[in-house]
Amino acid sequence: MEKNGTQGIRYRVKPGSLGNFYQESYELPALETGFARIRVKAIGLNFADIFAAQGLYKAAPKDAFTPGLEYAGIVESVADGVQDFKPGDRVMGVIRFGAYSSHVDTDARYLVHLPDSWDFETGAAYPVQTITAYYGMLTLGALKPGQTMLIHSAAGGVGLQALKIAKAMGCYTIGTIGSESKKKFTEEQGCARVLVRGESFESDLRSALEDRDLHLVMDSIGGDYFSIPYRLLAPMGRVVVYGSARYATRTDKPNKLHMLYHYFRRPKIDPQTLPERNKGLLGFNLIWLYNQVGLMHEVLKELEALQLEPPYVGHRFQFDELPDALRLFQSGKTMGKVVVLVD
Repeated sequence: MEKNGTQGIRYRVKPGSLGNFYQESYELPALETGFARIRVKAIGLNFADIFAAQGLYKAAPKDAFTPGLEYAGIVESVADGVQDFKPGDRVMGVIRFGAYSSHVDTDARYLVHLPDSWDFETGAAYPVQTITAYYGMLTLGALKPGQTMLIHSAAGGVGLQALKIAKAMGCYTIGTIGSESKKKFTEEQGCARVLVRGESFESDLRSALEDRDLHLVMDSIGGDYFSIPYRLLAPMGRVVVYGSARYATRTDKPNKLHMLYHYFRRPKIDPQTLPERNKGLLGFNLIWLYNQVGLMHEVLKELEALQLEPPYVGHRFQFDELPDALRLFQSGKTMGKVVVLVD
C-alpha cells in the first residue's frame, strides 16, 4: 500500500454521500513535538463514520476529509517529547477523524499499548465503543451492581461491550435487536432477555421486566424506543442517549424526507416534569470526551480493572473494500464490530 517511506495512502470523502469516497496518496509530514506516527494495521468502523460521510455529523469537517475514529497498529516513529512509546510498539488509539489511512500521526497521549494477547483487529474494535458503553453506563448512567438496564442494539459493538460491563457488575440486562436472526447470538453473549423491536415492544418490555425496576436505558435509536422505556423508568432512573439510528437509511445519500419525518415526530420532554417524575435524561458525544484526554485515560484504567473479555469482531474487510464495509454496517445486518484490515 505504501509507495515509499515518505508517502501514505488514505481515503477521503466529500460529505454528502458514501459514493464520494476516493483513495489518494499523500506526503507524510514532519512529526510535531509530542506526536507519534502509527503504521495502521486495522481500523474500527463506527456509525458516526457514516453520518460524518453523509454530512450529518456536526463535529465533522464540511469539506473533503479522512474519516475514522479508532485504529490499531505499530509505532513507526516518534518525535521529541514522547516518552511512553517507541518504534515497534503495538498500540491502539482514538483520533478525531483521520483513521482511514495507512498512517496516523497523533498526539501520543491518545495512544494505549495493545495487550500482548490481542491482535490488531481486536485493538481496533476496542476504544470507541467500549469507552462509549462504560462512560454512558457508569459515569452518566450511575449504574449500580445488581440493577436492571435496557440496551438498544445489543448485538452491535457498543451493545456487546455494554453487556460485558453489565455482566461484570451483576446487572440484569434486557437487550433489543432489529431482527430475529440476531436473537440466538445476543443470548449467547449473555443478555438475559432479548427483544426484537416491533409493534409489541411496550408489552414485550413490560413482560421482560416482570417485577423489576428499570434503572438505566442506553439509547442509540430514539423515537418510540426512547419514549416507551422513558415512561417505564423507575424513580432515579436515567436514559443516556448516544445515537439516533432512526435517521439512518440504507442509501448512499441521506433521505431527507425520511429524516424530516422522524425529526418532526421526535420525542419531546418537558423539563418541568423531570422533578415530578424523578427521572434523568443525559446525552453523550465521544468527541467531547476526546477533548478530555485525562478523563479518557481514567475510564480506560477503570475498564482494565474489570478484566472484560476482548471485543467480538464479527466482520472483516480489506482496505480496498472499506466503502463496502460501511454499506454493510449501514444495512443493520452486522453483529459485533466491523473492522477493516490495512496491509
